[in-house]
Amino acid sequence: MPGNFIPFALPDIGQEEIDEVVDSLKNGWLTTGPKTKKFEEDFKAFLGCRHALAVNSGTSGLHLALEAIGLRPGDKVIVPVNTFTATAEVVRYFDADPVFCDIDAEAFTIDILKLQEILEHHPERENIKAIIPVHLAGQVCEMGPILKLARERGIFIIEDAAHAFPAKWNGNDVGILGDITVFSFYPTKTLATAEGGMVVTNVDRFAERIKLMRQHGIDRDGWDRHFSSKPSWHYSVRAAGYKYNMNDLSASIGIHQLAKAERFLARRQEIAEIYRQELSNVEGLTLPSIRSKDDVHAYHLFIVKVEERDDFIDRMKEYGIGTSVHFIPLHLHPYWKDLYKHQDEDFPVALATFKQVVSLPIYTRLTNPEVSRIVTAIKKIMHER
Repeated sequence: MPGNFIPFALPDIGQEEIDEVVDSLKNGWLTTGPKTKKFEEDFKAFLGCRHALAVNSGTSGLHLALEAIGLRPGDKVIVPVNTFTATAEVVRYFDADPVFCDIDAEAFTIDILKLQEILEHHPERENIKAIIPVHLAGQVCEMGPILKLARERGIFIIEDAAHAFPAKWNGNDVGILGDITVFSFYPTKTLATAEGGMVVTNVDRFAERIKLMRQHGIDRDGWDRHFSSKPSWHYSVRAAGYKYNMNDLSASIGIHQLAKAERFLARRQEIAEIYRQELSNVEGLTLPSIRSKDDVHAYHLFIVKVEERDDFIDRMKEYGIGTSVHFIPLHLHPYWKDLYKHQDEDFPVALATFKQVVSLPIYTRLTNPEVSRIVTAIKKIMHER
């Protein structure tokens, strides 16, 4: 294996994040407190939205979003079949059902025509409560037609933006498009807080419900009680909630990651441009598309298509380069396959895409010499075929 191994992804943590975490450890406030509040306010200002609520994961954010819209047993939620299982599993928390939709062959996001077909012809279409478009890899879905289809039917839009910070559709920030948007700050994401997420909405009633439910259904969190004029022990339980609040150690990291967001995005764009320039004429390799010049791709992932994908991954590893696959379509996994009696061929585009896709390293700590190593390895592998 030549040279040092280039991992698929690495978080970019600087001294600022370390110092902020140390400050939180020293001040003694480790759970939801002043750092979490600041992170929320900074995030809200960044997007220009009314509410930003920090949580302990993107998955918990999706769960809270569905709870806020009043999802009930028997309801249906349309989910692209090409996504991580969290997008669909949260629907099952309510004894409701995800309805899988095939994807666009080029952008890998939800197919608009298939979505419309489900909305018009699904046998239980009157029970469809929400659509969860997933902005895969940082490429924003075709939000115009999605919003139109949903608004015509009174269906909620909950955006899974785990890959899409900061991204834009038609010049608009992801986070202010649908009813509720959920971001993830897992270590591989474009903004990392070790674990964590953010739920964003402009709808006051959704924000109030999410704030209540993220911490046991209690009307006042510890920080609020600490600085309240009421006795610090006094609180009221208003609902059977969850333990989904973000802690101040994670928020300490998030504050400085957010401050670097534009720089991080610029570096990812630089790497993506190098890939495009160097690999655009490589026979047998298909590069990711961008739908519109008005869109901003967050480049959480750089997904290419290649024949004999598994062999390509093995060869890249021989060259000391890590890669990954996003994603194994949900209907191929035993749980979803058995529960809904799916066949592999039910979603032909997702199936065909899965057999070819591979994600290349693209992260801010990746150096230009390392990018050159990746490009050289790909050219050699494809030339030898």
